[in-house]
Amino acid sequence: MRVKFFAYYRDIFKCKEINIKSCKTINELVDYFCYEYGQKVKNIFYKNNKFSDEIIILVNGRHINHLEKLETKLKESDTVSLFPVVAGG
Repeated sequence: MRVKFFAYYRDIFKCKEINIKSCKTINELVDYFCYEYGQKVKNIFYKNNKFSDEIIILVNGRHINHLEKLETKLKESDTVSLFPVVAGG
């Protein structure tokens, strides 16, 4: 599947997008990123030992909260997009 990064996530992951083959759910994908990229990335996904509400994850343009959340199933043909929550005025 293709994973796209937006805003300052591009700096953290050091790319705009990558291809991943082995993850079957969003939860597995998050675990993969935490393992591969370490504590800095883990801090993006988790706050106070809970999944952070400061990250937006879309699968094929649909927010995971409208799917199966962290248990959303992934296929090779999917596109996952990661956005930070942005506040402004």
